[in-house]
Amino acid sequence: MGQKKKILIVDDEKVLLELLVSKMKQNGFAAIGARDGDEGLQTALAERPDLILLDIVMPKMDGITVLKKLRQDKWGKNVPVIVLSNLNTAEAVEKSLENGVYDYLVKVDYSLDDLAAIVKKKLGA
Repeated sequence: MGQKKKILIVDDEKVLLELLVSKMKQNGFAAIGARDGDEGLQTALAERPDLILLDIVMPKMDGITVLKKLRQDKWGKNVPVIVLSNLNTAEAVEKSLENGVYDYLVKVDYSLDDLAAIVKKKLGA
């Protein structure tokens, strides 16, 4: 079996971040977390994960800005990103889609198991 797929989870909600990292590890992924947009961007560019779960509303740098900066990078322009946010506005969804996200999920609509299934589907795991 090959190397575990690496997932970066960027979310400022500490409890949710820990739950997501734990759930992804339970599902056979190598998971790392970042607590704000700035840390998330730095970690993404250093670690080059196979997929990023990205919150929108965060301190230091919001998710849309992280996404735009990622897409300016040679590696980052192609990394699959799933937005996971409580922000459910047409503008947020539109800006995310403009920057090439795989999916835009509203946190309250999905369980941890649902998220793991979506990640597995995207990564063909």
